[in-house]
Amino acid sequence: MKRWIPFLKSEPTVAVVRLNGVIASGARGQLNDQALGPILEKAFRRGKPAAVALEINSPGGSPVQSALIGARIRRLAEEKEVPVLAFVEDVAASGGYWLAAAADEIFADPNSVVGSIGVISAGFGAHVFLSRQGIERRVHTAGGSKSMLDPFRPEKEEDVARLKRLLGQIHGNFIDHVQSRRGDKLDKSEDLFTGEIWAGSDAVDLGLIDGIGHMMPVLKERFGNKVKLRRYGVRKSVFQRFGATLAQDALSGIEERAEYARFGL
Repeated sequence: MKRWIPFLKSEPTVAVVRLNGVIASGARGQLNDQALGPILEKAFRRGKPAAVALEINSPGGSPVQSALIGARIRRLAEEKEVPVLAFVEDVAASGGYWLAAAADEIFADPNSVVGSIGVISAGFGAHVFLSRQGIERRVHTAGGSKSMLDPFRPEKEEDVARLKRLLGQIHGNFIDHVQSRRGDKLDKSEDLFTGEIWAGSDAVDLGLIDGIGHMMPVLKERFGNKVKLRRYGVRKSVFQRFGATLAQDALSGIEERAEYARFGL
């Protein structure tokens, strides 16, 4: 009833949105715009939060989903005039850092892994194995580029050049996003866009984050000891909770562990 009493000042509330895991569209990843959209909308629009805090622990993933989520955060922050603070846990790398850069300020633990501002494409080649087994690969296309980088055929120079051009364009978009968000905070004497990663303590000096700090101490310092948290996050479906998608969850878990392992986590 307290909030309905006129002229009685209520404690500030911070909406906390947890962004944990690989960024991927569809069922493979929890972090995608379709799943997070309603959560972010509610976090910014419910009541009048003093700020929205993003708890980030992500090794990255889809650049498109990263851009969609980041753009939604910025749109809501500007529409509702609510500041956004990001708090990095183990890692905010690649697409994870894209999300962090959508915040107005970024904080991390001294041991957090930050950066990896680059783009990667990985696959395999099995044409030698097939040839040794006496298996012939037959591909028929309408359009010379439809079978680009077929893993069962020898790699073509023109396909590799085409892929590198595409990766370069996406990398350029990533760089533009970071530069537009971090601006003069970035250390101009360092090349920060090679895909390199840094510990949180070094990331401060490079301007990739704003400070070393954990969520509750920072929020209490900023909004007072009586600050209240209102938490939001992706919930598993009933089927997922009861193991109906056990095989898919196991595969997703393996893929996610592989992504985190790239950063020694």
